[in-house]
Amino acid sequence: MKTLNTSSILAVLFIAILTGCGGAKKSESEASTPPNILVIMTDDHAVRALSCYDGTINKTPNLDRIARDGVIFKNSFVSNSICAPSRAVMLTGKHSHINGQVDNKVTFDGSQQTFPKLLQKAGYQTALVGKWHLKSDPTGFDYWNVLPGQGQYYNPDFIEMGEKKRVEGYATTVTTDFALNWLDKRDQNKPFCLLLHHKAPHRTWQPDTSYLAEFANKSYPVPGNFFDKYEGRRAAAEQKLSIRTGDMDLSYDLKIEAEEAKSRFPGYKHKVRMNDAQKEAWKKHYDPIIQDFIANTPEGDDLDLYKYQRYMRDYLACIQSVDDNVGRVLDYLEENSLSDNTLVVYTSDQGFYTGEHGWFDKRFIYEQSLRTPLLMRMPKGYGRKGEVKELVQNIDYAATFLDVAGVAVPEDIQGISLKPLLEGSKDVDLRDAIYYHYYEFPNEHAVKRHYGIRTDRYKLIHFYNDIDDWELYDLQADPEEMNNIYNDASNTALIDELKVKLLVLQEKYQDTDQSTY
Repeated sequence: MKTLNTSSILAVLFIAILTGCGGAKKSESEASTPPNILVIMTDDHAVRALSCYDGTINKTPNLDRIARDGVIFKNSFVSNSICAPSRAVMLTGKHSHINGQVDNKVTFDGSQQTFPKLLQKAGYQTALVGKWHLKSDPTGFDYWNVLPGQGQYYNPDFIEMGEKKRVEGYATTVTTDFALNWLDKRDQNKPFCLLLHHKAPHRTWQPDTSYLAEFANKSYPVPGNFFDKYEGRRAAAEQKLSIRTGDMDLSYDLKIEAEEAKSRFPGYKHKVRMNDAQKEAWKKHYDPIIQDFIANTPEGDDLDLYKYQRYMRDYLACIQSVDDNVGRVLDYLEENSLSDNTLVVYTSDQGFYTGEHGWFDKRFIYEQSLRTPLLMRMPKGYGRKGEVKELVQNIDYAATFLDVAGVAVPEDIQGISLKPLLEGSKDVDLRDAIYYHYYEFPNEHAVKRHYGIRTDRYKLIHFYNDIDDWELYDLQADPEEMNNIYNDASNTALIDELKVKLLVLQEKYQDTDQSTY
């Protein structure tokens, strides 16, 4: 039997130390290279409309790639379910009343601290392409190229570093083109943070012509509470975001451009920005639908269900374009050897109603608009994969991105870094409730001002301003939030407990005076 001399033993031990201790960690060169950060965000993407979350109404194979190779947050929520406020929360890591963007009417204060500014100061290249929707010019970005306001689906205008240009093409594809072009031209010696923000699938759900035929004859399951009567829920009864009324317009929303549609927007034309080829494809698809509607105009419940199916076809066709373009971006990262050192995030500014309670749109603290998709594919070296069930919120994004980048998280950021969760830590005490506050009332959708908390089981809501109504839901017994149990005497102790928890969060987040809104 051959024995090892002292020199051989030392050599073996040295190799073992190098390989054994570093096996699950980044190499020294990787550890010294800050990860790139790519945040893909859509507008109004319902959790139900990602197949990695649900799978009953559509397939999103490219978004599923992120979930398969990374983590999928099963309890991801927003703090104010409306476009501009959600974007401001993501940028600042602070609730709406602190960052000032309480509703869509306010102009964002671009002078305040944001995570892109802090990354930029730390040596990151920063870029923003797509939907901005904050009125002021973007700050904290080395490059920006954004849609004005809500933007257009077809041949949209873009404002590139202050200069407006009209661009031929479909918004989702064009936005992706701009993002990939910037990635090609960036300084490859610096880490990057790219915010790729799509307009889709925001109302009025105009699909790319290449997806029209694919969704033309599909039918979708109708939510069980589609014909909700809103008993015991006054705020829900007084909303104006119903598919079953004129709130969803047959012409403006569903493209039935005919007198028989009795539109509130009789002069609205979807084809106004289209080129000849786009117009021809649009007419080929929608003209037979219009003619069939005129010849066989549904009424009553049949009309409500007709509107639901028309809405879902166009909405999901817009999402299909998003999924395909996410695939383009993921392929680019792989082809350019960027996948291993890039945090890829997919989210939406909030959730959306796809017929639940008979609704479209968002705003309420109810589950479909409170929840938002959140997927993360981590850079190499992070241990967590699969489902994350902790309660997370969009106030956490800024702290997380800074922490992953190795940048100190300022104390005034109200969110919590999710990095320990992503590293696989078992000892993360994140939170036992989230806080929500919606302000934009009066508004066209008549959703009352309200605030509330959600725990892993209960939701307590206070509607205020022009009413004074409380609601309580047991999400285990009543996941569809149909039965308001606030006035049940047996729940008095539970309500007292939840109100204490609500007040603790309001004091923590400095939101105790609603009279200022």
